[in-house]
Amino acid sequence: MTLREVLNRILWDKRENPEDCEITFIHRGVYMDRKRLNCNLITGVKSSYFTYEEGKEEVIIPLHRIVEVRNLRAGRVMWSKRLGKTTV
Repeated sequence: MTLREVLNRILWDKRENPEDCEITFIHRGVYMDRKRLNCNLITGVKSSYFTYEEGKEEVIIPLHRIVEVRNLRAGRVMWSKRLGKTTV
């Protein structure tokens, strides 16, 4: 399963709850250049990026910046760049 498929599954599959999931991505200028974002804040997933709202602005993050997608409730990694695979 690709990263894009994992994100779409989290957002659109009724068996998943976006509030249970979190994305970690590279974001220059924050602590350790990593930012965590709850998946319920995602507003869209395209072929090469995802969007979320921060205040009144829409932020575009390229998919290649995502380091990990984790299900917090289940305590498991759903996708990891480090592992190079999906663990869903």
